[in-house]
Amino acid sequence: MSRLQGKVALITGIGGGMGRESALRFAAEGAKVVGCDLFEEGAAETVAIVKAAGGEITNFAPVNLSNAEESAAWIDAAAEVYGGIDILYNNASHPKFGSIEELSIEDWDYVMNNELNLVFYASKAAWPYLKKSKGVIVNVGSIAGTRGVEFMPQNAHGTAKAGVINLTQQLAVEGGAHGIRVVCVSPGFTVTPSTAWLIEGGPQPFKDNIARIPLGRVGQPEDIVNAALFLASDEASWITGINLVVDGGGSVLG
Repeated sequence: MSRLQGKVALITGIGGGMGRESALRFAAEGAKVVGCDLFEEGAAETVAIVKAAGGEITNFAPVNLSNAEESAAWIDAAAEVYGGIDILYNNASHPKFGSIEELSIEDWDYVMNNELNLVFYASKAAWPYLKKSKGVIVNVGSIAGTRGVEFMPQNAHGTAKAGVINLTQQLAVEGGAHGIRVVCVSPGFTVTPSTAWLIEGGPQPFKDNIARIPLGRVGQPEDIVNAALFLASDEASWITGINLVVDGGGSVLG
């Protein structure tokens, strides 16, 4: 039997990159995927790819997850379609970068809304359904949430992802009594359509950092989704509150 057979899996940000890969993989493992994205075109492409591969997927787009009401409406609609929720995969995020001198207050607020608040909003809305199913929340953090770096001014992004990691731990404590597991996957540098330019055009300190990865390569979306798939499955039924770093060993070098 497939690892997620019959599970209802809500996945945010399915329009490309890790979100698209997760929708494809979770559906291939038997999940009934309910996706959403801020942009209709990318989400529609993902739906076509998943269905062509024989998977089941329902798409709600556009959904602005940084708006608590829209997020809750998506969660409720998904639960109505399938009668409940088993997995919430908080993949969607949208960072902005800048030093403390350069980053505007508006951009700081934007990052908090689109990398941290949206995780809280979706998790809060899904919580009653997850209590009924003894379900799982999979959050996407980042190694940016565990350290500062010299090659990118990531104060807002890193702070938001640190918040996601801590929120994971707190929700794991609160969810334990209800049988809810809450876990986090923190990628290192992973090639997606929005990050590919850094491989060729990134600053030299970034390239130097990438060159030091012990396993000798950057991440691919499937590397992250493989970890998330395991944590979402019953194989990880005694794992909660964890932040699993998936970075080719880069973080062990400091």
